[in-house]
Amino acid sequence: MTPHGARRLVTTVCFDLDDTLYPQSEWLRGAWAAVARRAALDGVEPRSLEAALAEIAAQGSDRGGIIDRALARVGAADVDVAPLVEAFRAHRPSALAPYPGTRDALVEIASRVPLGLISDGDPVIQRNKLGALGLDDLFSVCVWSDEHGRRHRKPDPLPFRIALERLGCDATDAVYVGDRPEKDVAGAVGAGMRAIRVQAGEWASQPDDDRAWASVTTVVAACAWLRPLLRSPMPARQGASTSTSTRSSNSPGASR
Repeated sequence: MTPHGARRLVTTVCFDLDDTLYPQSEWLRGAWAAVARRAALDGVEPRSLEAALAEIAAQGSDRGGIIDRALARVGAADVDVAPLVEAFRAHRPSALAPYPGTRDALVEIASRVPLGLISDGDPVIQRNKLGALGLDDLFSVCVWSDEHGRRHRKPDPLPFRIALERLGCDATDAVYVGDRPEKDVAGAVGAGMRAIRVQAGEWASQPDDDRAWASVTTVVAACAWLRPLLRSPMPARQGASTSTSTRSSNSPGASR
């Protein structure tokens, strides 16, 4: 853990979703299986396609076009990709497991200050993930950046500013916790917030952004680092309700 900057008090904490609160690989494993099962109806050998999907996604899950490239790899480039994209979007596991200790850590933080969630990706998919994790009751505000246009995905400061406005919090009093230096740390700092980087998931080996307030190995460690710096907000600053729009993008890729 490497502290960076003054240890000022904190009145609001916002979090990233994928690979911060849970391992995204677990969700992707089920999503690729769903895609492969649907492709089997078009004569594609499902195990080969599922393996190709996983291998291509491992090269970078936010590059897009994963299904198209996997179909080409297994010699099925002529298969209609639209039903497979829909199978990806419709994947809704009954449950996902957060990283160990995550819920208890968030419950403790939420008892003292309001929590926000800021995530890129198809809002329908991201909401389903949060519900499967059983964590949706802990967040006063959820901002799905794609609802405001894919150009406003992190590190664009807009989703951070929207969350702060809905939470009634000044940027200097808020902290963002996320796993990707070039998206989460850069975006939060660009919006005037402090950022804690979590070295977990797909991007764990990426070098830290030296503007991070701290760098830790788990979200539980991030919550522990924040605990002595929390103060309760004024009643008027309590968070608003979560977003309800279902506008979404139409191509599978990373969600953060």
